[in-house]
Amino acid sequence: MQAIKLVILDRDGTINADRDDYVKSPEEWRPLPGALEGIARLNHDGWHVVVATNQSGLGRGLFDMAALNAMHLKMNHALTQAGGRLDAIFFCPHAPDENCACRKPLPGLFEQIGDRYGVDLKGVPAIGDSLRDLQAAAAVGCETHLVRSGKCEGLSDEQIADLLAQVPGTTLHTDLAAAAEFIVQRGRAARARTRGIAESPESGAGSL
Repeated sequence: MQAIKLVILDRDGTINADRDDYVKSPEEWRPLPGALEGIARLNHDGWHVVVATNQSGLGRGLFDMAALNAMHLKMNHALTQAGGRLDAIFFCPHAPDENCACRKPLPGLFEQIGDRYGVDLKGVPAIGDSLRDLQAAAAVGCETHLVRSGKCEGLSDEQIADLLAQVPGTTLHTDLAAAAEFIVQRGRAARARTRGIAESPESGAGSL
C-alpha cells in the first residue's frame, strides 16, 4: 500500500506560463489560470504535491540559482495565498549536452522522488504538458496525465492524438485545475464504493 498520496507535476507550461526564451526571473514567472487553485484542491483532499522540472536555463547560463530560488519563493508564496502548498521541488539544472540522467524524458528526477519518499511510483499520478514529461513518468510506472496548456496549447486534435499514442493510457485534461478535479473526484468515488461495500450486510441478517 502506498504510504502517502503523491502527485508529481511539471512546472513550466503546467503550473505557470512557459516561454520560448525560458522563464528566467520571478517577474517572468506567471501562474496559469486555475493552476494554484488546482494544487490547493489536491492538498485539501490529502494529496502531497511534488514538482519535477527541467531547468536547463541554469546549465545554459541564462539564470543562476538565486534567480531560480526567487522564482520558487514567488510560486510558494502565491500557492500559500491560494490555500495550497508544494512538498518539494526537484529540478534538473543540466543543459542537454551534459548527458545527465535527470533531464526529462529520462526518469532520474522521478527516481529521486521515489527514493526521497520511500515509495513505489507505480500508479502515482504525474501531470505535464509535453511528451517528455509523459515519457519520464511512464518509465517509472506513473499514471500519466497530459494538460492542453504550455507546449500543448494550440496543438490540433490530431497532433494531441499522435502524442497520446506514444504513451498509451495517458488521460487528457484541459489544464491542471481540470486534472486535479479529475483525481479528487475519482478518489472520492472510490472511497464511496469502498464504504458501500463495507456497510452493506453480507448475510442479510435482520431481514425476512
